Parts: sequence; structure tokens; C-alpha cells
Amino acid sequence: MPDEPLITDRLAIADLFTRFALVLDEQRWDDLATIFHDDVALHSPRGGRLRGIQELADFLRRSEVEGEGTQHTHSDLLVDLNGDQAAVTANSIAYYFREGQSPHRIGGLRLTSTAARTRTGWRITEHEVRPLWIREA
Repeated sequence: MPDEPLITDRLAIADLFTRFALVLDEQRWDDLATIFHDDVALHSPRGGRLRGIQELADFLRRSEVEGEGTQHTHSDLLVDLNGDQAAVTANSIAYYFREGQSPHRIGGLRLTSTAARTRTGWRITEHEVRPLWIREA
């Protein structure tokens, strides 16, 4: 039984990444607060340094491309728990497509995050996106 809390925490943190992929693909920017801490720090080559959920949501809204869909997949999730904090890494592949067509762009990413246990559950407090490769069709 002593491993049960660790397993529960790991599953809750893995769910953050799954929910983030769905939020990105479905463009549900109002749901970012279920994944990220209010004061999240996000670093990416496209967005630069963003601070807070509102700044992240505004960036994602500005990044929308009319008629383009995405499908994000995360794998190789590694969670290093340390009490109420966790260091998390994952690989991600993002597919960009138009309805009914094969992807016209595919990119491989490395994600590095810090998560914290909050009164509303685990939330990502820091998130870095590092592109590894991109293929244009």
C-alpha cells in the first residue's frame, strides 16, 4: 500500500499531459486552468517566454490557423516525484492537417515541466517546449 499515493500522483500528472494535448487539439483555451498553475512560466521558440494562463491563452488564440487542425501525442513520460513537486519530461509529436487530408507538417518535440500539488490537484508550474525536428509535406 505505500506505493499507492505515488502511483496516484504519477497518474494525475500523466493526465495533465493528456488533457493538454486535447486542449490544444480542440482549442479549448478556457480549460488551461485545469492543467496549468495560474502563474505558469512557459518557454517555447514560437511564443518566447510567457507568464500566466491568460498570456498563454492569448498566445494560443493568436496562433490559430484557419482550417488547420492538430493532433498532439505524448509518449515516454517520465515523472520524478519529490513530495509536492515533480520534474516531468516527455516526447511529443504534433501533426498539422486540414480536414480529411494527410498531415502537411509533423514535428517532434521534447517537453520539460515542473508540476506542483495545489489545493485543486496537480498543476504544471513551468513548461518548456523544445523542437527536435520538423517535416514539411
